[in-house]
Amino acid sequence: MSLKQELTLSDMEELIQQQADHISQTQLPSGLIPWHQNGIADPWDHVESAIALDASGRSEEAARAYLWLRDHQNPDGSWWSSYIDDKPQDLTRDTNYSTYLAVGLWYHYLHTGNADFIAEMWPTMEEGINFALQLQQPTGEVHWASDAQGAVYPVAVIASSSCVFQSLRAAVRIARLLGLSKPEWSAASRRLARAIGERPDLFQNSVDGQFDYAMSWYYPVLVGIVNGPKARAHILEKWSDFVLDGWGCKCVVEEPWWITVAETCELVLTLNRLGEHDRAALLLDWILGLRDEDGRFWTGMKIPEEEIWPPAQKPSWVSAAMIIALTSQMEARGARNGLFRRFL
Repeated sequence: MSLKQELTLSDMEELIQQQADHISQTQLPSGLIPWHQNGIADPWDHVESAIALDASGRSEEAARAYLWLRDHQNPDGSWWSSYIDDKPQDLTRDTNYSTYLAVGLWYHYLHTGNADFIAEMWPTMEEGINFALQLQQPTGEVHWASDAQGAVYPVAVIASSSCVFQSLRAAVRIARLLGLSKPEWSAASRRLARAIGERPDLFQNSVDGQFDYAMSWYYPVLVGIVNGPKARAHILEKWSDFVLDGWGCKCVVEEPWWITVAETCELVLTLNRLGEHDRAALLLDWILGLRDEDGRFWTGMKIPEEEIWPPAQKPSWVSAAMIIALTSQMEARGARNGLFRRFL
């Protein structure tokens, strides 16, 4: 099936609802959204799935997911890195995980207009943001995590810090919505943007402008740190390093190549932000080949072996990434309500 020629807006909407069914069926009664039934959950992918539920018109289920975060937040504002059946597993506290709630809440507000719910969630979001900012360095980068005893891992990652930037921007918008002022959050986001844009040497997986991971390549553009002609040049310069014609976006630049659905979908969002809608459509066309017979998407495929990897894994967060990419593409074609253009 060719997305550009055969997949209509109606087809896209049907595919969105099919993926949303998968997420809904995976969500636990508590509101937690694991990767798959009886599997782990992590706070970042949990929020990503909640965003996808809102995008598919399932805002009550999204709200349940956010209330789970309220009810399971650590006293210092963090969450553990993974859970099974609401019970902590990996006792790492990731700054990216602690802040991403702000992004989800901002989209939830744009979708529902329910400021009362946002006000209810404000203390949870505020504590998560403040936890992360305790790990921001004087040079602007945010160290990625601390352990259960509070020892900080003194490493910053471009993708993680870019997401923290996006979360800070969303948190400032939420503060304004509620009539609150958080100038320190705005200042922190500016310091972080300068670090990412001007000091790649501060970050792991980036040496002399060379990126190992696709997310380190496109995330500064996706979240708006790199803009305009510079952003387009940034993406096109490394295009052949990360994009394999006919397949999609690699997770890591080195061989053996691993084409992943989630990274490809995020690159679709990045391209639509740049107005590169034809490239975005082409990537979606390619990645449809990783849909299983039950309609769910595999995590990815090893190339050139054409081997599904990991085997038998079709996570909820991959469905979420597909929903968000399809929503972005529908907006690019003049359908939907344009919320993602306001959201990103």
